[in-house]
Amino acid sequence: MELNLKGKKVLVTGGSRGIGKAIAKAFLGEGAVVGIVARSTDELLQTKEELGVQQIYQKDLLKQEDREQLVREFVNDFNTIDVLVNSAGANHGNAVLNTPAGKFNEAMELNFIAAVQLSQLASQHMIDNGDGVIINIASIYGKEAGGSPSYNASKAALISFTKSFSSEVIKNNVRVAGIAPGAVYHPNKEWERRLERDPDYLKNYARDKIPAGRLGTPEEVADTAVFLASDRASWIVGSTITVDGGQSRLNY
Repeated sequence: MELNLKGKKVLVTGGSRGIGKAIAKAFLGEGAVVGIVARSTDELLQTKEELGVQQIYQKDLLKQEDREQLVREFVNDFNTIDVLVNSAGANHGNAVLNTPAGKFNEAMELNFIAAVQLSQLASQHMIDNGDGVIINIASIYGKEAGGSPSYNASKAALISFTKSFSSEVIKNNVRVAGIAPGAVYHPNKEWERRLERDPDYLKNYARDKIPAGRLGTPEEVADTAVFLASDRASWIVGSTITVDGGQSRLNY
């Protein structure tokens, strides 16, 4: 299937690892021009060397000024922005009574507010161009309980924002859509911590939680992202697509 993404200017947040990195790779595979942003310079440089992304940006997306600089620098580098993928995110805290209010603020700032502001900034250029796509990476736990409460709340807010903002900008031919992944394995501190405690954790988790019998891969989420960014998904507006191997218990 030809997705017609060749030459598109794509900015991926959280693009140096995990799902964000896989999304950057998938866009590169379609011939897009890709910039990625993350906090770690070392990881950015490693990813640039590994994937061949055209530009990297070391920014802390918890900071409003860094978000403003990011979009400004990306547009200066590539003269436009065609696709924004808000993939940066993190899990904060655990049970409500054990999570300080500041952790809820931090989760909302990175997982939600950063995506909102970047969408506002990027969409201004997209509206001027009469074309653009914004993809927000949420979670099935933004649709139902299961993760930590601060994470759930931030992702639920992101899903709601995706719908409301899509209705506002589609008249300008800017599409906003989302992806709600289920459990996706990629090496990180959280998965490694669980595996150190129980080497069979992944196998047992998949058996007990996921009808497909395995965890998802970053590449499977990335395949959905490039499709949503393409003209083949032109009638998908405001929806957050579940990609989870049947893990969620909802009927949508």
